[in-house]
Amino acid sequence: QVQLGESGGGFVQNGDSLRLSCAAFGGTVSSCAMAWFRQAPGKEREFVAAINWSGATKFYTDSVKGRFTISRTNTKNTMYLQMINLKPEDTAVYSCAADVDSVGLDVNHYYATTYDLWGQGTQVTVSS
Repeated sequence: QVQLGESGGGFVQNGDSLRLSCAAFGGTVSSCAMAWFRQAPGKEREFVAAINWSGATKFYTDSVKGRFTISRTNTKNTMYLQMINLKPEDTAVYSCAADVDSVGLDVNHYYATTYDLWGQGTQVTVSS
């Protein structure tokens, strides 16, 4: 059974940068569409970014465009989220997800219900 594990979260200041990693264990996700979601306290889980199997296609939510970059290294079975110019409103638990049934992206990949595998999440806190 493939499992996903996130790392790289932390406590940073307004304007700082972080890079999150999502590694797969017990199998490969190199042919899966993958994504990052986040959930802030008291709020619904929110789509952040998605990437197709090759990395050629990427989706972002509007609030992170120009600040966050999703990428992957299939030889390492790992996906990343590079975050720059972090803001207090980016504070949340960030989780990675994989859709084992899809290599590409479509509109369904904005929704959490599309994804089969989830990591446990990593906390990102941005102080003002």
